[in-house]
Amino acid sequence: MNDFQHIRLALAREPGHPNGDPGNGWDIVAPLDAGGRLDLRACRAEPERCHVRRFVDGETVATGRLHHGVGDRWRLDLDGRDDLDARGFRLGEERFVVGEYVSILSADDSAHTYVVERVGPVAGGPERAGAS
Repeated sequence: MNDFQHIRLALAREPGHPNGDPGNGWDIVAPLDAGGRLDLRACRAEPERCHVRRFVDGETVATGRLHHGVGDRWRLDLDGRDDLDARGFRLGEERFVVGEYVSILSADDSAHTYVVERVGPVAGGPERAGAS
């Protein structure tokens, strides 16, 4: 695949959210390989195209970048919002396929599970997370 994709993650069922919460989640713009996994080589080739958007109650809270770091760790780095930065738990191994689950650790190290709600090519114009 290797094309940049818009990935929508919605909060899955967890304590306090017995039915999940589609208004709480992440939008990620990143390249995926043929298996639906993050394509590290493509991310490194064009890091400026890897975006994230955190939303709560359907509203944008912050935007930033997806970064790959040491030890195969992926960071969701929100501009000016260290309190909201997050990191993927085994994000490099996860498949971004509709219906699959992905775990993300928030800045306070609490783990939350998100369901892949949508995956599709980035529409024309600027590649910004949240562009549907």
